Amino acid sequence: MAVCLVTGATGYIGGRLVPELLAYGHHVRCMVRSPARLRDLPWAGRTEIVTADALDPVATRSALDGVEVAYYLIHTMGGGDGFASSDRAAARTFAAAAEAAGVRRIIYLGGLSDGAELSPHLSSRAEVARIFLDCRVPAVVLRAAVIIGSGSASFEMLRQLTERLPVMTTPRWVHSRTQPIAVRDVLRYLRGWASVPGEVNRTFDIGGPDVLTYADMMRGYATAAGLPRRLIIAVPLLSPWLSSHWVGLVTPVPASIARPLVESLRNETVCREHDVSAYVHDPKDGLIGFTLAVTLALQKIKEADVATRWSSASSPGAPSDPLPTDPDWAGGSLYIDRRTLACDVPPEAVWKVIEGIGGDNGWYSLPAAWKVRGALDRIVGGVGLRRGRRDPQRLRIGDSIDFWRVEEIEPGRLLRLRAEMRLPGLAWLELSVRCEGDRTVYEQRAIFHPHGLLGHLYWRALAPFHGLIFGKMPRAIVVSARSA
Repeated sequence: MAVCLVTGATGYIGGRLVPELLAYGHHVRCMVRSPARLRDLPWAGRTEIVTADALDPVATRSALDGVEVAYYLIHTMGGGDGFASSDRAAARTFAAAAEAAGVRRIIYLGGLSDGAELSPHLSSRAEVARIFLDCRVPAVVLRAAVIIGSGSASFEMLRQLTERLPVMTTPRWVHSRTQPIAVRDVLRYLRGWASVPGEVNRTFDIGGPDVLTYADMMRGYATAAGLPRRLIIAVPLLSPWLSSHWVGLVTPVPASIARPLVESLRNETVCREHDVSAYVHDPKDGLIGFTLAVTLALQKIKEADVATRWSSASSPGAPSDPLPTDPDWAGGSLYIDRRTLACDVPPEAVWKVIEGIGGDNGWYSLPAAWKVRGALDRIVGGVGLRRGRRDPQRLRIGDSIDFWRVEEIEPGRLLRLRAEMRLPGLAWLELSVRCEGDRTVYEQRAIFHPHGLLGHLYWRALAPFHGLIFGKMPRAIVVSARSA
């Protein structure tokens, strides 16, 4: 097993690669500028963490001391005139430090391109690859196009555009061909090269089994997500600058991130060889196709525990899952209405009210509004409020409460309900109680994951009513607990 250094451990690929290397017995050292960003990750305690900036030759040389395999997963996504020179300087500093430290191999994840006029983003990645290939340490450069997985900037842009726009007017790049690859296959290649013997110094193209246009991927995503077929109209007038601002306007992906991605889409990104399989063999079942990769990326959204997956910083998860270090706009849209109230009522009394909620006991805010919502649900074929409760005081997992179902219960602490009403998305209501010093804190979260444009419109349309319905619940529950 090798001593591996991973740069960019707080990034999309690095944060997923570290647990893969650990699982295969490698010793992992993470080189980061801000160690505090790793503290909530479940694997952080099993790694060696060093503080260094790749632009600092002394700190970088020290970080690489005793390292056999160094993963370089640093790349600036922002725009401006300085990002390419910063990438160049960091790569040269890292290469020189790796030479001085006697590193056996550098592994760099770069961008796949067709060799034509490259975008600044792809051009900088190609330059970094050349720096490593020209240094004295053997380097393996893996060139990938669109990586499919929750948290990948390219995938998030694809996800958000397809989810939010049933009809899209798009630039001509929508017809550029690309060869997307599942994040699981990317990690398998990266991890595999830590154990490959001998000196290898070259680039390898890596991609999945499907060659698609961006329009094909949008339609494929819609199918995998259960959305209606998207109508895509390509027009020649949208420049990369306009396109990036358009993406920033209709999705949570910042325009500064969208622009380099959009500029890169004008290049065809299809693999010209598959030589990597001679060193890191393909799985028996073959590489993961686009549809399965999207399904895996969406899997945790479809599973019942999505509410905790988005809120827990310690869930290990799979490579396709969101991570705490992912940006806020990654992992799909999630709307949360959070309310907290500190009080002097014993936590046991508050919990008793929480566990007795619904049915004949009601929902402690605007009962007429709850009845109207139940009636509307019945009209569209839902269950409405007719189910009530099995027991007026006690709950267990799987119990129905009106149009909710108990998904999780931690006696005295947490009740999470999953909505079973007819909705354009998935919804949860989470009620919890805890002690903070000599005070009891009641917390309430209404969580909604929209399905398509209708889901986003649904949440926004009801947002004013949430302030009335959910806003009154905390105080009413505390008052009820105090008077019990």
